[in-house]
Amino acid sequence: MLSTVAFWVLAAAAVAFGALVFRVDSMARATYCLAASFVAVAVVLLLFRQDYLGVVTALMMVMEMAIMAVYMVMFMGMNPALMPMSMVHGRRTALALSAGLFIVLTAGILLVPWPSRRDAPVADVTHALGESIMGHKMLVMLTVSPVLFATIVAALVLALPRGRYDRFGDDLRRRPPADPQPGGVGR
Repeated sequence: MLSTVAFWVLAAAAVAFGALVFRVDSMARATYCLAASFVAVAVVLLLFRQDYLGVVTALMMVMEMAIMAVYMVMFMGMNPALMPMSMVHGRRTALALSAGLFIVLTAGILLVPWPSRRDAPVADVTHALGESIMGHKMLVMLTVSPVLFATIVAALVLALPRGRYDRFGDDLRRRPPADPQPGGVGR
């Protein structure tokens, strides 16, 4: 009973955070909502006793969203959480396509004759699933993600010799001087 309630709560959270990706007004908030949605899906996979897939999904999505946030800060040069924007382009088309896709996928789930199990599962389902997905490259795949993230952070630290707040020194409340050119943008 508890696992059924947990499943429905996590499923609702995954859908709600997925919908919030398109409702929030900045890329950073959308990134955090997407990460939360994928973590809820990962916990659902853990409820299904798919330990390997659940852990890999959580690690992969959290690392991907962290890398995305680093790149947003690196390339945008300002706090992306404070920059309002819309994550939806072509609202009516997107709504029609998403509703149609939802109907098709729901019909597929309900109408397709799913095969029944032919024989008993192996003793260690997690190990068998990991081997069938990754094969002998599993150790490489488990080490690539943290090494890639560390490389990106190190490259960012080396590329930016000073932080974005260094221009004010210790007084972060001071306003920057306005651009003296007419029509210019303040620094």
